[in-house]
Amino acid sequence: MAKINFGGVVEEVVTRDEFPMEKAREVLKSETIAIIGYGVQGPGQSLNLRDNGFNVIVGQRKGGKSWDKAVADGWVPDKTLFEIEEAAQRATIIQYLLSDAGQIETWPKLKPHLTAGKALYFSHGFGITFSEQTHIIPPADVDVILVAPKGSGTSLRRLFITGKGLNSSYAVYQDATGRARERCLSLGIGVGSGYLFETDFKREVYSDLTGERGSLMGCIQGIFQAQYDVLRKNGHSPSEAFNETVEELTQSLMPLVAENGMDWMYANCSTTAQRGALDWRHKFHAATLPVFEELYQSVASGAEAKRTIETCSKPDYREHLNAELAQLRESEMWQAGAAVRKLRPENC
Repeated sequence: MAKINFGGVVEEVVTRDEFPMEKAREVLKSETIAIIGYGVQGPGQSLNLRDNGFNVIVGQRKGGKSWDKAVADGWVPDKTLFEIEEAAQRATIIQYLLSDAGQIETWPKLKPHLTAGKALYFSHGFGITFSEQTHIIPPADVDVILVAPKGSGTSLRRLFITGKGLNSSYAVYQDATGRARERCLSLGIGVGSGYLFETDFKREVYSDLTGERGSLMGCIQGIFQAQYDVLRKNGHSPSEAFNETVEELTQSLMPLVAENGMDWMYANCSTTAQRGALDWRHKFHAATLPVFEELYQSVASGAEAKRTIETCSKPDYREHLNAELAQLRESEMWQAGAAVRKLRPENC
């Protein structure tokens, strides 16, 4: 493993140099990998594994949109595409990539196919960490491993196609065969990870739930809306408010941060922007730190898991979700965003 200095803290990470694709293929040459679920992570991980030369099949409920999507992606019914239980029965490695709610619902049907020596793979630590609520408890004679790409399956696939990778965490929860770690790393390389850093199931889900509710999605939408509302309240047009709130950030500044870091982006902005950003960052840190602390404690206590399970298991959940998403989509800010995106040069 490579030792990398992360801001004064040295971590060991696994790169493609230490664990090349050829080694991953050799480790898994006798394995059949079943991707269970073809929603968020399933397509990207399965297609990347297939393109990298691994033996992959897909398990999905027949007759739905995801089944049709899998067929459109080249998975062949009764050859590489099966009902969930048959795919699980055929596999030696089961990648359990259904939603958290879907995993809970399907577990009683999947568990009988976890026979001795198989591996159960997750891309999220939710089901195992909150097992008292999910009742997902694997048999003692199977490997239980995790590879969690730090982004959506769509991003994982897009980066793979361009020859890049999405960083992932990895963890071994249960090593029944003595091969759990090498299986885990092989799958991490196979799905298209840029590099792999070690975690455990609990830390993965705690950080993931905090990030999703925080800076990745929940917090960023709240901040976007607050700034947009203030600009509109003070007479700025929707176009100006959206461009100054979202478009400049996502299209200009964040790519610079991704490439070179925040300090480099600051150094390449005007002196007026530099001064304001350096001064106001402390106020925003002080304002949001208590919210993040409250959020993390809600995750660690299991309250977020409880709410997720209870809400997502309701029969009318999808109806309420669509209503909430429609409210977001139809807000003036994101209607302005749709108009701005159409005006980008590549769309004109």
